[in-house]
Amino acid sequence: MSRKKITVIGAGNVGATTAQRLAERNIADVVLIDIVEGLAEGKALDLAEAAPVIGYESAVIGSTSYEPTANSDVVIITSGVPRKPGMSRDDLLATNAKIVQSVTKEVAARSPRAVLIVVSNPLDAMTYVAHKTSGFPAERVVGMAGILDAARFRSFIAMELGVSVRDVTALVLGGHGDTMVPCPEYTNVAGVPITQLLSADKLNRLIERTRQGGAEIVALLKTGSAFYAPSAAAAEMAEAVLLDRKLVRPCAAMCRGQYGIDGLFVGVPVRLGAGGVEAVIELPLAEETRAALAKSAEAVRELCTSVDALLKRGTA
Repeated sequence: MSRKKITVIGAGNVGATTAQRLAERNIADVVLIDIVEGLAEGKALDLAEAAPVIGYESAVIGSTSYEPTANSDVVIITSGVPRKPGMSRDDLLATNAKIVQSVTKEVAARSPRAVLIVVSNPLDAMTYVAHKTSGFPAERVVGMAGILDAARFRSFIAMELGVSVRDVTALVLGGHGDTMVPCPEYTNVAGVPITQLLSADKLNRLIERTRQGGAEIVALLKTGSAFYAPSAAAAEMAEAVLLDRKLVRPCAAMCRGQYGIDGLFVGVPVRLGAGGVEAVIELPLAEETRAALAKSAEAVRELCTSVDALLKRGTA
């Protein structure tokens, strides 16, 4: 029986770290692709040489060619220009739309049954580009956002309260950016509602820090953006699909009327399994949260309208 295969497009910090996390899980062979000559090959060789020490048997292959990606079960797209200080996610739109469109054509032609996981920013719009370009059913195209945003929210709560992050449960919905919607009504510590543990002022401060989580790291690094947490989230999603985990996680998924959203990839709770997004789970929301989610979805719609214009003009 042949081993499963996961392809990671982009051998920068996010892509290479994702490849490492997946190889160390020992659940599939990993193919790492990048247009920069030698980059993917070098990092793949380094990972292969770590295998005897760590103890994994996953083969790791690096290439500038898409041929080794054929018949991948999961493809993770991390390609794109990284966010720089002072740059909004929206500024990335035109450049990254062109890149995501190009790589999606390549992998879709060679792996027509794969599940696509999009990490490139601006996330919701790039997931939309991958879906339109691949022609795949929407269930097999999903964006990595909510898991990362919820992890940041959980981390900040744990730091504030001095508790284990394992005891913190949080939910973040909406677009991956300034309009994301952390949900206090579904956030707790070992079952205790967060509103009973934090004052409204402190909770609002943590919510705002979560919204600016990516920008905070960009400002600190100065020459790069986050990659440890994003790669952890992408690897968890890939494992859920590959091993049919049926994990319930917030991800950028196609909504068809759920939460009053139609025809957009927006962060919502989903069940992730072998079929990709096997269900969108609709939860009752507080009136304030639902209004914030509608506003976030409208921001995503504006981005997608811009993407459609780019695609129509052939500039993406």
